[in-house]
Formats: sequence, structure tokens, C-alpha cells
Amino acid sequence: MIPLGCGGAEPLEETPAAEAPGAAPEAAPAGAGTILRLDAAFDALVSADAVIEKVADGYGFTEGPVWVRRGDPDPYLLFSDIPNNVVRKWSPTEGASDYIDPVFEGDPDGRSVGSNGLLIDGEGRLILCEHGNRRISRREADGSITVLADSYEGMRLNSPNDAVFHSSGALYFTDPPYGLRQQDDDRDKELDFNGIFRLLPDGTVEKLAEQSRPNGIAFAPDEDTLYTANSDGANVVWYAYDVLEDGSLGPGRVFVDANDWEADGAADGMAIDRHGNLFATGPGGVWVIAPDGTHLGSIQPDEPPANAGWGDDGNTLYMTGRTGLYRITLNTGGTIP
Repeated sequence: MIPLGCGGAEPLEETPAAEAPGAAPEAAPAGAGTILRLDAAFDALVSADAVIEKVADGYGFTEGPVWVRRGDPDPYLLFSDIPNNVVRKWSPTEGASDYIDPVFEGDPDGRSVGSNGLLIDGEGRLILCEHGNRRISRREADGSITVLADSYEGMRLNSPNDAVFHSSGALYFTDPPYGLRQQDDDRDKELDFNGIFRLLPDGTVEKLAEQSRPNGIAFAPDEDTLYTANSDGANVVWYAYDVLEDGSLGPGRVFVDANDWEADGAADGMAIDRHGNLFATGPGGVWVIAPDGTHLGSIQPDEPPANAGWGDDGNTLYMTGRTGLYRITLNTGGTIP
């Protein structure tokens, strides 16, 4: 039993971890990175001639890729450049530019104040997880900002990190302390935990679970399971929660354990394909994980990626890799809002 409590749910239960070697096997060169094949099922998802491409670079630390195509004849990718406090834009036809500069307008005071996770709502509006402002916000068509959530039971959120919409309209999000200078020991931290929350359409914020460092978050295609990444260097795992009929979470369980994997990078952002395979950033690159928890292989850009998202026609995986932006075309893909 893992000593992590869940608001309204039982404690997390530990399940057998996926096997991982002490040192990663040899990976094959594939353009701007390498590809590691561990299971025959990986070949059906990532072809033998798949190539990793670096499409932009020169950033501080990139995160939160989201593809925008609604109402625009030239679709584009938005992503966060956290230390530079900017949301960047990259277009296949126009290249890179700034989209929101700055995100946070106050005094950084040594903090990581930029946005992190980004997503698009049902009306095509940009949703931002903001470190500096410690909130979830929405950018309206006229450029104004609407605050969706910044507190829980009267206490300020830590620094929302990543989020995902449920078909009910509820927004599920993670709230680690990375936007606070001293993190858990910061004097401005008001919550005594790091949590997973649900923002209901009426504005109510509900606590669903606690983790030491909740980070990436995504639903299985049928929404029966919620996956979260734990980016704690002392406990590098992905959790799976059963989603109950009322939208709350059942007992969490360790879905994949990467603690024995010796490679740079942490469990971070993720994307899920239409078959329920996770493309989850982890040690060494993007781990491709089957619905049963099998680590099929990894896509490994030259820089360890922190997040991934679908773009183009839905079969291209974009990866934010520290100072650069990468992509790879796959034999599978996911849904783009």
C-alpha cells in the first residue's frame, strides 16, 4: 500500500510494476534522436523508417504542446516556454513566433512563472495552466483572460501543471509545487498537499487525490481510466485511477514503475492514441505503453522531452524537449479538439 491519500477515494494500491532494465538497451538512430524497440507490438505503432525531426529550437524549457486548427486556415502548434514566460507558436508554413508574451506580468522573484500545460476547450479557446499566477485560466477570443480556478476551499492552488477535459465538461488537473521557489517548503504555499483536482462547469473545485508530484494527466479513450504521471525523482511512476460513475476517482494503482530505469528524464506529460496506448514522457524519452502496462518501446529525441501532443492530421506526435520542439509521424494517432 502506498501512503498517498485520495480525497473521497481509498489510498493508492501498488500493483506489479512493468519490467525495466537497469540500463536501457541499445536504441537505433532515427534522425534527431533514437528509437528503442522492446516489443513486437511497437512496430505496428512506430514504423521501421520513422524519423524524429527537430522543427524549432532556442527556447528555455518547452512544455504543453497543443494543436490549434479550429477556425484557422493555417493550423499551428502552441507550447509553453516556461522560464522565458512566453507561449510560443509554431506553424508548418510560417515557422516559430511568440503568441503570448508575457504570460505572467508580475515580479518573478526567482520563480518559474510561465504557463505549463495548454489545451483547447470545446469552443476553440485556449486554456492555460499558469505557474506564476497559480491558476487555470482561459484566453477569450478578444485576448482577455478569464480565471477558471485559483483556489481550493479558500486556499490558493500551488501551481497548476497539466489538465484534461472530460466529456462531461469537467476539467481534471494536477497541482504540484513547481511554480513556487522553495516548492513544498515555500512560505507562500497554502495547501499542505499536492493534488489532483476536478473543476466542474459551475466553477466548483473538488479534490480527487494526492500525489507527491502530480504532473501529466490523460484519460483512456473510453474515459474509464485516468492516468497521471508522478514526476518525483524518488518515485518515478505512472498511476491509473478508475473513473467512477459520478466522475470521482477510485483507488489509485501503480500502472508503470520506472524507478529502475537509468536514463535522464522524469515521468511528465503524456498523450494517448485512439487504441489506448500511452505516449508518456519518461526516463530516456517518450515511453510507448500498452493499455496493460507493457513498455513497448521509446521514442527518444536528442533532448529528453517533457510533454507530447498530437498534431497535423492526428498521426504526428509533437514533443517538447527542453530547448527544442520535435515531431515524428506514426502509424497511430489521437484525437485533436
